[in-house]
Amino acid sequence: MNNIEILSLKLEHVDSVLKIDALSFPTPWSRESFEREIEINKFARYVVAKKDGILIGYAGMWLILDEGHITNIAVHPEYRGIGAGNLLLEALIEICHTELITSLTLEVRKSNLVAQNLYKKYGFLEQGIRKEYYGDNKEDAVIMWKHNV
Repeated sequence: MNNIEILSLKLEHVDSVLKIDALSFPTPWSRESFEREIEINKFARYVVAKKDGILIGYAGMWLILDEGHITNIAVHPEYRGIGAGNLLLEALIEICHTELITSLTLEVRKSNLVAQNLYKKYGFLEQGIRKEYYGDNKEDAVIMWKHNV
């Protein structure tokens, strides 16, 4: 799809991921958080999307027992709408298949309809609300689950 390549996140990608994170989220993660995910967190799985050698997006999740929890998916604003988000989510689902994960969950801002529609396209269902989940503006989070991954 549009010459987009999916690779495992490595330390050399962190600078680009930090830029995308800052452009995508009101409360971006720190460099140390990403480095810990790569080097220390044995439950973490992260992938990146590259187009023509440029890192344009990333996605990650934690695998605990037979469940996956998507921590974040973000695509650089200049590259949204070309299918990178789809490929990143598909890569996470494929990792779940490989690692025998049977359910996948996430929280998404109630206002982020684009992301919610992406998840619904892949079989995620709304299963609840976390009231005032996001610290920056007290926005509710929609809890979504995909069972039988």
